[in-house]
Amino acid sequence: MLRSLDIRDMLIIDRLELGLAPGLNVLTGETGAGKSILLDSLGFVLGWRGRAELVREGADQGEVVAEFDLSPGHPANVILEGAGIPRDDTLILRRVNTRDGRKTAWVNDRRVSGEVLRALSDTLVELHGQHDDKGLLNTRGHRRMLDEFGELEDDLANCRAAWRDVQGARGALEEAEGQVAALKDEEEFLRHAVGELDALGPESGEDEALDARRRLMQSAEKIREDISKAHDAIGSGGAEGMMRDATRWLEGAAAKAEGALDPALAALERALVELGEAEEGVSRALDALAFDAGELEHVEERLFAIRGLARKHNVLPDGLAALAEALRGKLATLDAGEGDLVALRAELAEAEKRYGRAADMLSAARSEAAKALDAAMSKELAPLKMERAVFATDITEADAGPDGRDQVAFTVATNPGAPAGPLNKIASGGELSRFLLALKVCLTADADGLTMIFDEIDRGVGGATADAVGRRLEELASDAQVLVVTHSPQVAARAAHHWRVEKQVVDEVTLSRVVPLSETARVDELARMLAGDTVTTQARAAAEALLRG
Repeated sequence: MLRSLDIRDMLIIDRLELGLAPGLNVLTGETGAGKSILLDSLGFVLGWRGRAELVREGADQGEVVAEFDLSPGHPANVILEGAGIPRDDTLILRRVNTRDGRKTAWVNDRRVSGEVLRALSDTLVELHGQHDDKGLLNTRGHRRMLDEFGELEDDLANCRAAWRDVQGARGALEEAEGQVAALKDEEEFLRHAVGELDALGPESGEDEALDARRRLMQSAEKIREDISKAHDAIGSGGAEGMMRDATRWLEGAAAKAEGALDPALAALERALVELGEAEEGVSRALDALAFDAGELEHVEERLFAIRGLARKHNVLPDGLAALAEALRGKLATLDAGEGDLVALRAELAEAEKRYGRAADMLSAARSEAAKALDAAMSKELAPLKMERAVFATDITEADAGPDGRDQVAFTVATNPGAPAGPLNKIASGGELSRFLLALKVCLTADADGLTMIFDEIDRGVGGATADAVGRRLEELASDAQVLVVTHSPQVAARAAHHWRVEKQVVDEVTLSRVVPLSETARVDELARMLAGDTVTTQARAAAEALLRG
């Protein structure tokens, strides 16, 4: 419940303190007195988007403080807990607007964002403004209203989750189909290229090895002749044989040389070992240089084939092995792709079945909610002098989407036998106001601790119809807090608490103030509302009669 509203330096309000109470609270006053400014100020502290320029002329900043009473189970407590704000029986909202447009807000002395304020406002206040029937006329909002009335959050969440699964499965299938289609365009090339590469079987580093082998074989004939000569020169028929003869001769003379030849014999022994190693190396070189013309031809053919294939695919010869692996991978993806597509199509079909079941359950729940809403509206319209009007919730099939497959539209028939149709084409202005009041009452019937504000909900009606609207608002306020801005004396007469909004000029500055009315002052105010500027005895009598009920 809204306990108080404190406004400072907002538009034409310098300082205003308004204490509210349970039941029906009514604000009256002449047009332009500032009633709408009160609602603008309340909307400002609740974080609603409204006028850009709110600070009173001459002031540095404007400020609004709203104090609410919270019950232990009030839904605002969930918002407070989520924002890390301590919960209490009292909720104080404060918001400041500076002259340069900066806005700062606090909740129970904790600084908060506008998003937190707006989240709290959804649990604290329900505002029905002068142009709120535009929302009622907009069929795009009717499905949401029906879902709220029927408390279909769980069914709606299930349907949305199933829709996300469908979209995910469809996206995965489309992506896979795109990949397979792109690969199919390359399939002929891939199969030919992989076959060609597999037939050749290039290996990493093979090009360099073949090139070195070819150069070696091309120069082998010339260098082999020199190496052979060297081999003969150091072999048994050359240096080795002579050194062994020298060793044998020296060994024969060593016995009589008294050790003089021992160093020479040791040196010869070492030289023979080194000479043997040299001969082995030369022999290995000769073996390596041994080839036939056919081997050279084979090496050159393979080298040319590798380099030709590398040029064809615009890669380095050493990159052919990696290219072959990559192309084989694409072929594997293509070959496996059809199997994957079958699985993905099955997943999509299953997701669509789950969505269909969820959408069917949501549609069934909406049908039940529509019957309940139509029945509730019938009960609400009767005391509003529209007992012969018929309100119907029309549900038709629509394109599938996250919120199901239903199109919802509220239709009315204001007279028996008349065809039903959209509200904006069937109902008059006064009828629209009453339909709006009835619908809002139905939609907020189970709201806990919600302050309902009606801004000229009674426009377009008068006499007995206005009295019926006033009585319905009074009944609605019997177990709730209702704040009504009205120009109807019949509605104002039903108030438990009545304030008059009036303008006054102080030091050539126009200011707005709110005056609580005594019983005598209420008679005067109602008489003014009935008669205008000149209040007659008859108007006072009529006002007293209205107050007696």
